[in-house]
Amino acid sequence: MTDRPADERVHDFQEVDQGLTPATAVVEAERCIRCKKPTCVGGCPVEIDIPAFLAEVASANFRGAADIIKRDNLFPAICGRVCPQEIQCEGSCILGKKGLPVRIGALERFVADWEKGQGISLPDVAQPTGKRVAVVGSGPAGLAAAAELARAGHKVTIFESLHRPGGVLVYGIPSFRLPKVVVEAEIAQIAIMGVDIRLNHLAGQSVTVDELLSYDAVFLGTGAGLPFFMGIPGENLNGVYSANEFLTRVNLMHADRFPEFDTPVARGSRVVVVGGGNVAMDAARTARRLGARVTLVYRRREDDLPARWAEIIHAKEEGVEIVCCANPVRILGDPEVTGVECVRMEMCANDVSGRPEPQPIPGSNFTIDADVCIEAIGQGPNPLLIRQMRGVEYGPKGNIVVDEEGRTAMPHVFAAGDVATGAATVILAMGGGKTAAKAIDRMLREK
Repeated sequence: MTDRPADERVHDFQEVDQGLTPATAVVEAERCIRCKKPTCVGGCPVEIDIPAFLAEVASANFRGAADIIKRDNLFPAICGRVCPQEIQCEGSCILGKKGLPVRIGALERFVADWEKGQGISLPDVAQPTGKRVAVVGSGPAGLAAAAELARAGHKVTIFESLHRPGGVLVYGIPSFRLPKVVVEAEIAQIAIMGVDIRLNHLAGQSVTVDELLSYDAVFLGTGAGLPFFMGIPGENLNGVYSANEFLTRVNLMHADRFPEFDTPVARGSRVVVVGGGNVAMDAARTARRLGARVTLVYRRREDDLPARWAEIIHAKEEGVEIVCCANPVRILGDPEVTGVECVRMEMCANDVSGRPEPQPIPGSNFTIDADVCIEAIGQGPNPLLIRQMRGVEYGPKGNIVVDEEGRTAMPHVFAAGDVATGAATVILAMGGGKTAAKAIDRMLREK
């Protein structure tokens, strides 16, 4: 795909990747060698029939390709943009063993965008079953579960606490990676299929637990919206944000256009972002678009960065400085942030994740000047609702314990996505939502 020039895109929030043309899509799809045992399908958490849709693209039958994809995934424009295809379907592509894999993600996005321009067709919906399912949360897991349940003929109601549906797709991922109009268009599909989306409904408060349990089944897809902090001195200073808060203010509440919109955010001239995942890259690239010089501090080596490599490249192109093998020990200032004191790290023996364990180097402290510090070191499940679901079991990090099909310890209550797994990817959450929806459908039909 063609990227917009860095010196142009760093001043706005328009999409960076410009997508494939019909001609390049056909040529790329023709590279598929039609394996007898397509490993790419096994690498897809929602199990799209990848060879079949690629064959249709290669024949320039884009409508047929869209129909095949949407048998298994109603959100291809979203997944084509934000899924880590390089470690999933493309990472399993046979061609990747000796060269470049087929660009499955780019082709999925192309097909979805083509269909949007030509007119979206919806899958068939089964006859109404009379069963009611409550879905809590309209993020990736909730949307995928709602789509499958509506397709099966159940009456689905989504309860969303925010004023727009989409969960992390709208509050966490910036528009330059995932335009809001793309999310809106794909969510509109499930509304047409009969899903009732109720916004500004905080489950456990404005919607009680008893009201939820009055449904024939409940699906919890509340995500991981509780940010983690480092627990170092200075975190209470003005100008310290979690990445969750910073991105929500800008992505969903238009803080980048204050005072036109009444949600402010500190526009730092020097911003330090702590972390190395996709959320950290999103925060760093967003701060650059707000006019700051940005330094990203990561405690391991650059090769260990967990973010997608494309996002790392984009961040560097846009002027983000990445300082590796360093870790903050104190945030300086009173009452405003003036700097971040860090210590150099050395890599020691591998930890349980297989990566080298970083250890501080005594006497190596240094300071980075800053007036804003954004911590992007992970998040866990928000306990507001789930702690009220008496009978649900929890893991050591506060996640809901579920079986392989998303069942909790409570009868008729299922969960999937980040609330069950901890913070993970959009497509893994969708895969979990789809699996749980199938289990809910079986349960309701047996009942």
